[in-house]
Amino acid sequence: MAELKTKPTVLSVNAYLNTLDEQKRNGSKILINLMEKSTGEKPVMWGTSIIGFGNRKYKYESGRVIDYFLIGFSARKKAITLYLSIQINSEDFTLLGKHEKGVGCLYIKKLEDINLEVLAEIIHKSVEASKKLS
Repeated sequence: MAELKTKPTVLSVNAYLNTLDEQKRNGSKILINLMEKSTGEKPVMWGTSIIGFGNRKYKYESGRVIDYFLIGFSARKKAITLYLSIQINSEDFTLLGKHEKGVGCLYIKKLEDINLEVLAEIIHKSVEASKKLS
């Protein structure tokens, strides 16, 4: 089985932030603040481009178990990608603002287009769900 690339590293979160353009860096700092408040954890680099908070066990349907973060994000080229542990109900997303979503991901191009109070609630719900799955 291939070694998992998404795991905690000793890479610097600040060094990663300094590689981002100003808009993504500022958005990332806001997300770090929201995720720290929700988890009570400090940010850690997972791999080379994901900032994760906390740690939990994740079990695949196959039975494979891995270490994973409670919640995390990455400032990708097209959008900031938030890695959520649950699918949030559609009402939360309706109130959120301009975004796209996947099964366990939320894609945001600019945080200025987002209702940060709703985003904070989505983050909180995801963290609470992650803790229950641990």
